[in-house]
Amino acid sequence: MEMNASKRYTLISGATGGIGSAFAAACAARGENLLLTARSQERLSALRQKLLAMYPSVCVEICACDLADESSRAALFAFARGKGMRFSRLCNVAGVDIQKAFEKFTQEKIALQCRVNLEAAVSLTHFVLGNWAERLEIVTIGSISAVYPMPYFALYSATKKAEESFFSALRVEMRGKGVRVTVVEPGGVYTRPDICKDIEGQGLWGRLSAKQPAYIAEKSLAAVHKNKRVYRPGFWNKCVAVVPRILPLSWRMRFIARRWSRQEKDAF
Repeated sequence: MEMNASKRYTLISGATGGIGSAFAAACAARGENLLLTARSQERLSALRQKLLAMYPSVCVEICACDLADESSRAALFAFARGKGMRFSRLCNVAGVDIQKAFEKFTQEKIALQCRVNLEAAVSLTHFVLGNWAERLEIVTIGSISAVYPMPYFALYSATKKAEESFFSALRVEMRGKGVRVTVVEPGGVYTRPDICKDIEGQGLWGRLSAKQPAYIAEKSLAAVHKNKRVYRPGFWNKCVAVVPRILPLSWRMRFIARRWSRQEKDAF
C-alpha cells in the first residue's frame, strides 16, 4: 500500500532563486507538497504566499537554511523529521557561481563554493535517501561548465564536474531500488540581473546557450522521470558538450580563458 500522499514532499534547495522558484511552481502545479529551503526566511515566506495563492490545495512548508553550515542543515533535517515528511523528489538547485581569477578568492569564498555546490547537495541527498517514500527522483542542477576545465571559472566548473561524477555513480548504486537520479547541465539561465547581463555580454554564443528558468524546470523534471544520467537543455548546449572535443584540451581552455577573463562575478 502506498504512503498517504499528504506525507510525501518535494524538497527544493535554493528555492527563492530563479531556477528554484521555477521548480517550486512546476511541482506545485503537479499538486506536490513542498518543503522549500533557502537562506532568507523573508523571501521564503513571500514565495510560499505566492504559491498558495495559485495552488491553495498544496501544502507548502518553508525552512530557512544556510547550506554551507552543517548545524543549519541539521536543523533543516530535524524540521522535516518533526513534520513526519517522506520525500518523493529532491531538487538540488542551490549553487554559488563565483567567477574570477582563483588568486582573488578568499579562504571563505573557497569554502562557500565547495560546501554549497557539492557538500550540501550530497548532504541533502543522503538525508532524503534515509527518508523517502515508495519512489524517489533526485534531480541536481549542475552546469555545462562541468564539460571542460574552465580557467577563471575553475572552482565552479570543478565542483560541477564533481557533482556529475557523484550523482552518476549514485545512479548506478540506486538501480533497481525505485530511485531515479539525473544531473542537469544547462548553459546560461535568465535569473539574476547580473547573470542576464553576462548572457547578453557573450553575444550570440550566450543567447544560443541561455534558457528561461521555467524551461529548465520543466525539462529537468521530464529528464529525471526518464531516469537520464545527464541532461543538457537545448540543442546548442548539446553541441558545445560534444563537438569541440575534436580539438585539443589546451586549445579549448585557452579559448575559454580569453572569454572568461574579461568579466568577474561574485554575488555571494
